[in-house]
Amino acid sequence: MADDRIRRIREEDVDAVVRLVYDLAEFERAPDECHLTPEQLRTALFGEAPALFGHVAEDGGEIVGYALWFLNFSTWRGVHGVYLEDLYVRPEQRGSGLGKALLATLAAVCVERGYARLEWSVLNWNPAQGFYKSLGAVPMDEWTVDRLTDEPLKALAAQV
Repeated sequence: MADDRIRRIREEDVDAVVRLVYDLAEFERAPDECHLTPEQLRTALFGEAPALFGHVAEDGGEIVGYALWFLNFSTWRGVHGVYLEDLYVRPEQRGSGLGKALLATLAAVCVERGYARLEWSVLNWNPAQGFYKSLGAVPMDEWTVDRLTDEPLKALAAQV
């Protein structure tokens, strides 16, 4: 049964979610790397061609957690999957089942739509790893995430 504390994000939730994104950046020890604006998130979620989707967790009418996600594609499975960009629940709400409810909601999206995977990245030091493993998540230890940003990204693009 669906948890009534979880719902799809609405446009009026954007400011609250942006604040929580900054809380997540602080938790992940990278507050200076977060530059998200409400307008950027609003456009990504509700613009002409949204490619980002989200759910929020509420307690007493207040947004206390969120999940932002987008579609990926598995060439090996031949179908889409969900990549969970962010999952965050305020520290005082952890242990309340909201994180699990957010993940269960995304798992239900995958099953309903025939998607093959629900994937995310987690920092090596994050204590949530035990929680994820308890749900049956398998760390992809043999894979390394690579990333191009800023000047290296621009330098490579300039080679076109």
